[in-house]
Amino acid sequence: MQSHPRFGPHLRLIGMAVLWGASWPAGRIIAQSMPPLAGACLRFVLAAMVLIPWMYWAGGFSQLRSWSAQRWLGMAAAGATGVFGYAAFFLSGLQHLPAGKAALVITLNPVMTLLMAAWLFKERLNAIIAAGMLLAVVGAVVVLSHGKPLEILQGAMGIGELLILGCVVCWVLYTLIGRWMLTGVDALSTTAVTSTIGALLLLAGSLIVEGPSGLASAVDSGTTAWVALLFLAFGATALAYAWYFDGVKALGAGAASGYITLVPLFGVVISAFLLGERIDTPMLLGGAMAIAGTAVMSWGRSRA
Repeated sequence: MQSHPRFGPHLRLIGMAVLWGASWPAGRIIAQSMPPLAGACLRFVLAAMVLIPWMYWAGGFSQLRSWSAQRWLGMAAAGATGVFGYAAFFLSGLQHLPAGKAALVITLNPVMTLLMAAWLFKERLNAIIAAGMLLAVVGAVVVLSHGKPLEILQGAMGIGELLILGCVVCWVLYTLIGRWMLTGVDALSTTAVTSTIGALLLLAGSLIVEGPSGLASAVDSGTTAWVALLFLAFGATALAYAWYFDGVKALGAGAASGYITLVPLFGVVISAFLLGERIDTPMLLGGAMAIAGTAVMSWGRSRA
């Protein structure tokens, strides 16, 4: 992406948000065509084929020999939660839930992560962050409940919503494990190693749960599903992370992470455009509240 040096990182971060937003309709296509564990396995095997050479080229292999047992344990835990768990819930949830709605549920990620970080790491919160959290949670509840939030108290949530909430739990665990056990490891090495570990876990899980026929079915799933899978592996994983790392290096982690606020917005819009998904009033209202809440949280964190 060629651009003026001043605007280049910002444009790449917008591109990252578009790619991550588009991962939801791509995941929906894959979930309708492939067994979820087999599809997730193929995604991260392909991504690792890019990430591992990239890590080698960046000089990351030289540090592997010096990693402690605790660091390798942290990598294994991060791969089990942030790759294996998240990817399994991601594609399994998208078998039951429209991509746009699922993308809006993920706005709970920063809320739950901040709450756990405040509890475990004593990270400071302020009134702005608290207001953003409340707005994001209310918005996500409106989306989850189809505009009838009181029904959630009665357990009226489908399997798709519960599986996507599993994504939220896995991502929070992945983030907290990273802060606790992976301090000092660069983001590229973390992504490459955890993606490889996660791919191996997904392969084992697919063979155990879906059997060899699951992988065979995924391989023979057709052109459309494979285009979506290649996009997830190379576009939404390798390229999007490259642009994100570039943004972190140029602007700082706080400013770069603010662009993640745009991901659910692009997810909803692209899902409506590519898959013809309907955006109803609860999605529109709840989604606007959730996205605004995450933006307010990001602003509050920058002030803190």
